[in-house]
Amino acid sequence: MSLIPKRGTVYVVDDDEAVRDSLQWLLEGKDYRVRCFESAEAFLSRYDPREVACLIADIRMGGMTGMELQDRLIERQSPLPVVFITGHGDVPMAVDSMKKGALDFIQKPFDEKKLVDLVERMLERARDAFTVHQEAVTHSPPAKARCWSA
Repeated sequence: MSLIPKRGTVYVVDDDEAVRDSLQWLLEGKDYRVRCFESAEAFLSRYDPREVACLIADIRMGGMTGMELQDRLIERQSPLPVVFITGHGDVPMAVDSMKKGALDFIQKPFDEKKLVDLVERMLERARDAFTVHQEAVTHSPPAKARCWSA
């Protein structure tokens, strides 16, 4: 067990076990905490929006797709930075995901160094969003009391 704190949490959602294992091995080797899920539904049932994290998701999966997962996160007003990976993507799909706020859309097989650099950028964005949220909560004025007269 390492006493050195992890660099951040990376959620990996992909229905391909080999891809999940590969990403977990790569990212844990770079000292990230990795939490893998075999489906978008499994991820949503365990996702904690209070955690500073980022998401790497397959765009095409059985059940809920990566695009549908992104829509659910948008509905929940999640600040979670998202990157999509795919073996079968197309330009309209990539454009749509980016318009909805995805940071990137990369094809398998991907360059490991570029992916790690991308994860670091996503976690930096997540830390910034978390700090802004915490400051807003800490510095928001208290609700005004209402006085009712009879």
